[in-house]
Amino acid sequence: MTVLTKQPPGAPAPAAAGGTPRIRPSRRRKQRSGYLFLLPWFLGMLFTVIPFFASLYLAFTDYNLFTEPNFVGLANFQAMFEDPRLIQSLKVTFIYTFVSVPISLAVALLVALVLNRGLQGLSIYRSVYYLPSLLGGSVAIVMLWRYIFGNDGIVNGFLGIFGIQGPAWVTDPQFSLSTLIVLNVWTFGSPMVIFLAGLRQVPGMYYEAASIDGASRWRQFRSITLPLISPIIFFNLIMQLIGSFQTFTQGYVMSGGTGGPADSTLFYNLYLYQKGFTEFEMGYASAMAWLLLMIIAIFTAINFIASKFWVFYDN
Repeated sequence: MTVLTKQPPGAPAPAAAGGTPRIRPSRRRKQRSGYLFLLPWFLGMLFTVIPFFASLYLAFTDYNLFTEPNFVGLANFQAMFEDPRLIQSLKVTFIYTFVSVPISLAVALLVALVLNRGLQGLSIYRSVYYLPSLLGGSVAIVMLWRYIFGNDGIVNGFLGIFGIQGPAWVTDPQFSLSTLIVLNVWTFGSPMVIFLAGLRQVPGMYYEAASIDGASRWRQFRSITLPLISPIIFFNLIMQLIGSFQTFTQGYVMSGGTGGPADSTLFYNLYLYQKGFTEFEMGYASAMAWLLLMIIAIFTAINFIASKFWVFYDN
């Protein structure tokens, strides 16, 4: 005798023969909708994964875009160690990264601390300081930067008021890279906004307790603010580090695509572009791209390992 029981509302569907649970039609529709929304991501992955593995193959070939790739093994990687311009491009990129990133983060944190004091019109100040980050890598801003630091630019005009003859900032190898470092520091808006969001999450009771104990503002900053926003500092450090290693537009526009004067602004990505799309050594350029990937991965791993000693996560 079969006994029929009424399922309560919201109860799962009974299992079909063989123990396999039934999937309701409404749930199937939701799954199809989910996969439909994920479809653009899957299509985008095709445009990323295919070039990714193609460049890995081309890194071991001699390829000029017009003939079939010729497999040469590790020859491209061996040639890189004997390429003086590649060594120069690494030097320029390292100097640019390890000078501009710490200064940019320090300026961003300083401005965020000032804005966190409860200024009126905070949203306006936040937008004004963030605007350079949106425009800093654009061609127009770099061209403006060339005008500001040109021989007859605004900077030398200001120095002339005091009787100082300013150098040729853009065309002098001693100062050309410095102008780009200043440009990168000027675009501190993105990490500043993230710092500001982190500062506003620090509980005020910690500062109240520290004030009662007689802690100075510097001690409160060093013992409360820095530890609690250390995950934010770590995030900004990683993002700024990766972005600086990939710098291209600033060097290209400032030097007219040559990396001059005297290769003083020859960033690694700019030299990679020259090898691949000017000299048509696409195999060599692919090998350079993979070297850059390894460099970024190494420095990112070093930061993750070092973060165990200075990043504080409040559980």
